[in-house]
Amino acid sequence: MEAEREAGSRLSGVSYWIVLLLGTVGLLLTINQTFNIGPFGFQPLGNSFLYYLIGIFLAVTFLYYPAWVGAKHHVPLYDWVLAIAAIIPALYLGYHGLEIIREGWDFSAPLEATIASGVLLALILEGTRRCGGIPLLLVAILFGSYPLFADYMPGFLWGTQYGFGETLRAHVMGVESVIGIPMQVVANLIIGFVVFGAALTVTGGGDFFMDFALALMGRSRGGPAKVAVVSSGIMGSLSGSVISNILTTGPITIPTMKKAGYPAHYAGAIEACASTGGTLMPPVMGAVAFIMASFLNVPYADVMIAAFLPALLFYMALLFQVDAYAARRGLIGMPESQIPKVLDTLKTGWPYLFSLAMLIYMLLVMRLDAYAPYYATVVLLVISVFKRQYRMNWSRLQYLIMTLTSSVGSLVSILAGIGLVVGGLSYTGVAGAFSRELLLYADGNIALMLGAGAITSFVLGMGMTVSACYIFLSILLAPALVQAGLNPLASHLFILYWGMMSYITPPVALAAITAAGVAGSKASRTGLYAMRLGSILFVLPFLFVTNPSLILQGDLLHIVISAATALTAIWLVASALEGYLYRVGTINPAMRLIVLVAAAALIYPERQTDLAGLAIIVGVYIADAALGGRLGSKEAQRYARERAEQQAAEDKPATHEGI
Repeated sequence: MEAEREAGSRLSGVSYWIVLLLGTVGLLLTINQTFNIGPFGFQPLGNSFLYYLIGIFLAVTFLYYPAWVGAKHHVPLYDWVLAIAAIIPALYLGYHGLEIIREGWDFSAPLEATIASGVLLALILEGTRRCGGIPLLLVAILFGSYPLFADYMPGFLWGTQYGFGETLRAHVMGVESVIGIPMQVVANLIIGFVVFGAALTVTGGGDFFMDFALALMGRSRGGPAKVAVVSSGIMGSLSGSVISNILTTGPITIPTMKKAGYPAHYAGAIEACASTGGTLMPPVMGAVAFIMASFLNVPYADVMIAAFLPALLFYMALLFQVDAYAARRGLIGMPESQIPKVLDTLKTGWPYLFSLAMLIYMLLVMRLDAYAPYYATVVLLVISVFKRQYRMNWSRLQYLIMTLTSSVGSLVSILAGIGLVVGGLSYTGVAGAFSRELLLYADGNIALMLGAGAITSFVLGMGMTVSACYIFLSILLAPALVQAGLNPLASHLFILYWGMMSYITPPVALAAITAAGVAGSKASRTGLYAMRLGSILFVLPFLFVTNPSLILQGDLLHIVISAATALTAIWLVASALEGYLYRVGTINPAMRLIVLVAAAALIYPERQTDLAGLAIIVGVYIADAALGGRLGSKEAQRYARERAEQQAAEDKPATHEGI
C-alpha cells in the first residue's frame, strides 16, 4: 500500500505492541469465523463479525498511518483517542447485531445506535482519507451523501431521498454499504491471502522467486530486464500491491538493469510495468479480483482462469520489448558467476512452488476459496521448520503479523469508504438508471460504449485506487456492457485493465514515479517509457471483451487460434516499437510502419484480416531472404560481440539467446 511508506518508523514501544495485539485479535477472529471454531461458544453473526473487524482495523489505521506528514515518526494523543473511538461504536453495533437484523435498525433504531453509526461513519471517512487520499475521500462523501439530495437531481440522476438519520442508519446498519460486498470480501477472502503472501515473504519465498527468475532468464541477452519482468510479475501477483512490490524488488532489479546497459529511465519503466501487471496475474492478483468474483457471483477460480491469458500476453509483450531492445543495442546476459543453477534453486525452493501449486489446486479444483490460503500457509510454515535460515521465530512472526495488520488496516479503511459509494448509488436507485440511460444513448453501438468506458475508467483510475475505480464502474458501467450482449467476465476485466492504466500513464503514473525514485531518473521520462512499454494494455482489453476466447471461454480450437493470433500481434507491436525484427535485425521507420500494419490486421477480430496480417509479415521475411538478409541492419550483432568479448575477459562468455 502506498501509505506504508509514510508509516515505517511511526510505531515504537506501547504503540507497536498495541497494533501487534490488534492485528493478532483480528486474525484470530477471522480464522474463528472462517472455520466456525466457536471457542467458548463465541461465534458472532456475520454483521457483528464485520463490525468487530472494522473497529479493530480502523484503530490500527489511526495508530499506523499518520494524519499528516509531521506525525509520521510518532503517534500523537489524538490518534489514540480516535483508535479508542473506533472500537467503542463497533463493539456496540456488533453486540446488537441480532437486533439490527431482526428489528430492522437500518430503518428505525434507538438514538444511541444512530449516534454510534454517525461516529463510526465519521471515523471511516478519516480512515479513507489517510489510506486512500483526498480524491477518494471526496468521492466517498459525494456519493455517500447522495441520498440526502437525490430527490432534487434531474433526469436519470433522480433517486429516492433519505433524511440525515435515515442515511446514517442505512449506510452503517444496512447491508449494501459499509458492511456490503467490499467489506465482506475482505473479511471472508482477502485476509487469508494476505496471510499467505506475508508467510511466503517471511519464509524466504521472495528470495527464491528472484533466484528462480535469475536461473531461467539471467543468461539470455538483456537478462537483468527479463529477470525484473518475471520476478516482479510473480511477486506482484502474490502481494497484490503495485507500489510495495516496486519498493521491494526494484532496489535489486533496477541497479542490475542499469549495470547491464539499460538507461535508468528504461529500467524504471520496466519495473513499473512488471509490478503493475502483477495485480492482473493469477493466482492471487489483488483485492479487486475477489471483489469481482463477489459482484459476478462466481467462484474466484473462474476469475483466475479468465484473467490468466490476458495477463500472460501482457508479460509476453514486456519480454518481447526488452529482448528486442537488448538485441538492437547489443546488450548481453549476466555474468555466469551471478546466475544460480536451475536445479540447485529448485532443490532449495521447491517448498514455495509446492505451496503455490497446492493453493492453485485448492482454488481451481477443490473450489475452497476461503480455506485455501490458510492451508497453503500452514504447509509453508511446517516446511520452514526444516529450513534453519527461514525457520519461524518470534521476530519473523512479529513481521508476519505486522505486515498483515498494516495491509488489512489500509484495505478496511479504503473499502469501507468505497462502501459508501455503493450504498449511495444502490439506495437511491441511480445505479440502475445510469446503466439504462447509457444503453439508450449508445443505441446498441458497442464501440461507443467501450470507448466511453475506457476513458471513464482511465480518468477515475487517476484519482482513486484500483479497487475504488472498479467498484464504482462495476455498479454504473458493467451492467450496461453486459446488457448490450458482452461477456460478463470480460466486461468486468475490461474495467479493471483500464483502471490499472493510470499506474503507468502520465500525468499520474504512480508506479512509474515510484520506480523513477529508485532508478534515479526523471519521473516524466520514466512515465512516458512506462506508457510505451505497457502500451499493449491500451489494446488488450478491447481484444478480450470482443473475443471471449482470450479469457479461455469457448471451444479449444478457437482459444488456441485466438491465443496464437494475439501472441503474434503482440510480438509484431513490440518489434515495431523497438525497431528490431527477429532474424531481420534493426528496421527503419518505413519497415516499422509495415510491421505495425501487420500487427493491426492481426488484432482486428476477423479471419480475413488475420490472413492479411500473416501475409504481410511472411512477405517481409521472403523479401529479406531474397535480398540476402540485407533488409535490416546487423550492426547490433557487432555490438553484442564486442560486449561479449569484453565480459569474457572478466568471466565466462555470456550467451546471446532470445526469449
